[in-house]
Amino acid sequence: MSSTSIDDLLTFEEERPRRDEEPRGGRLGQLLRILGGTAATVAVVVVGLRAVGLRVSLLILVTGVLALFAVRRVVAALAPGPLPPPPRTPVTGVDDGTWNWSARDALRSAINGWEWPLEWSDTRPERFTNVILPRLGELADERLRLKHGVTRETDPLRARALLGERLWTFLETPPRRTPSPRDLAAIVAELEKI
Repeated sequence: MSSTSIDDLLTFEEERPRRDEEPRGGRLGQLLRILGGTAATVAVVVVGLRAVGLRVSLLILVTGVLALFAVRRVVAALAPGPLPPPPRTPVTGVDDGTWNWSARDALRSAINGWEWPLEWSDTRPERFTNVILPRLGELADERLRLKHGVTRETDPLRARALLGERLWTFLETPPRRTPSPRDLAAIVAELEKI
């Protein structure tokens, strides 16, 4: 039996990149990169200034380049994260090309997780008994566990009283035919009342 809750099944979170990780090479490597970048930038500036006939103190150039690197680093640290995705527009039947079809929609995945097996069980009643009924039983057990601290296995008498006779019988006795959408809606409504 899975220990995943119903809420866990309906949520989706992307991992965000970590900014607190140390760069490659540690602090010494970072210091060497800064010094190397500073030396290279100062050399280019000195050559450029001498090419046009200007002379500036080396100390002032080094200080200016280090100040620019420091400002660049502070700005990068304070930069906001990526923008949130744009709000989803209502479905009109026409794709304007802005929807990211490769993005994973947790609600759609959860609905498809029920929709497809329900469609398959229409033509093969044994699929309902083997696929859908165990899922409904897991949902009932999860609701009982979260709300009352019991499951059908740990305390059958209390679980039976909490579920009600109709829901208990439905979960414990496999139906001979696939229930109608109306019957399934009634079962789900009873599950939600737990």
